[in-house]
Amino acid sequence: METPPHTLASGVSPLQGVIWEIILTFSLLYRVYATIVDPKKGSIDGLGPILTGFVVGANILAGGPFSGASMNPARSFGPSLVSGVWTDHWVYWVGPFIGGGLAGFFYENVFINRSHEPLPTHEDF
Repeated sequence: METPPHTLASGVSPLQGVIWEIILTFSLLYRVYATIVDPKKGSIDGLGPILTGFVVGANILAGGPFSGASMNPARSFGPSLVSGVWTDHWVYWVGPFIGGGLAGFFYENVFINRSHEPLPTHEDF
């Protein structure tokens, strides 16, 4: 028994699939930034992996019936390679790359404040 490849649901256009994958990947990567990457995450320190898992589960429930909720090009590539089914496979590369890039760019430029103080030098002692 093999893992079936990701394919778009009947009635879902490739553009709609790309939009789904952008939204799902954006929400996943945004959660990773907010709970794991951000150095000032506060009281949720240590809960990042479980919260990220909850987002993955919610994304699968929300987008699975439409695009398969891949959120990861590698996750779509393996089953397509084994089965030889490449229908609309580009959707699972374009959507996650755009969504992940937007999430990283947005969080880095809006929320993360990477201000720091220089380390003291020998003359400061």
